[in-house]
Amino acid sequence: MDKTYEGGVPLAEVVRSDFVEGVHRGSVVVLDAAGGTLVAAGDVTSAIFPRSSNKPMQAVGMLRAGLPLTEPADLALVAASHAGEEFHLSRVAGLLIGAGLDGDALHCPPDLPAGEEARMAVLRAGGGPSRIQMNCSGKHAGMVLTCRSAGWPMDGYWRPEHPLQQRLRDTVEEFTGEEAVAVGVDGCGAPVLSASLSGLAAAYLRLVVAEADPMTSAVADAMRAHPEIIGGTQADDTRLMRGVPNLLAKVGAEGVIAAALPGVGAVALKIDDGASRARMPVLVSALRRLGVDAPVLAEFAELPLFGGGLPVGALRPLW
Repeated sequence: MDKTYEGGVPLAEVVRSDFVEGVHRGSVVVLDAAGGTLVAAGDVTSAIFPRSSNKPMQAVGMLRAGLPLTEPADLALVAASHAGEEFHLSRVAGLLIGAGLDGDALHCPPDLPAGEEARMAVLRAGGGPSRIQMNCSGKHAGMVLTCRSAGWPMDGYWRPEHPLQQRLRDTVEEFTGEEAVAVGVDGCGAPVLSASLSGLAAAYLRLVVAEADPMTSAVADAMRAHPEIIGGTQADDTRLMRGVPNLLAKVGAEGVIAAALPGVGAVALKIDDGASRARMPVLVSALRRLGVDAPVLAEFAELPLFGGGLPVGALRPLW
């Protein structure tokens, strides 16, 4: 796999008052149920950082290393990029309290909730940033609990050379079928491992196959059973999983999203400029190429643009 991502092709356009004022470029791959490439556009074989789209694989790796969680909602939280809503925060706090820990055990930086309503509620109450409110706190709580269960030091659990991160790297590489040719520092401070879009789509297909091992199935089933935990009440991946039965989906920063449906296929895409607004219309186009149809797809197929409070155009897929 080439280490350098070459960039993509025009995948979506921004049309205002019948005038094209912008284009989003990117890359996308669609795999069939057997893992073959059905269609692709852009560069789907070079390395990118999937960012939080790696979380389901990391959650499987934690379970394999001894993460002592069996409640599906807790497993979903470990794979989540939560919005900091009250039900998210109370569950993260509960995991830590149950282990005799608090937010100071987490390496993720203090932050305000990612969800707008939750963030405004904290500010109205006179609150400020905290580690538990950071959208990756569920993942970090899972990492800390895994270290304690495995007998590994919690100090430095976020460093790439730590035994935990070595195990998680092995898991991600196993699922993608690729070597992680680049390792970076994610926004939460933990390592982020590279993969190609083809490898990422293959990993999601593996996450949802009926023959998956019990720990893989546990993570995928937990995410699909508790989509509101994965992103938050209004999150794109949450709404998508609510609307398409059995679909597994997870967004990542910088315009990434991956999704898979058992017996149907998988999709992975990246919008080159990192704009989250463009990824859902492109994802809908990709899912429809797999024959997926549900009312929720129409909600994301085109995103309206407004002028003076009235609809004057749309962001729509070109691909």
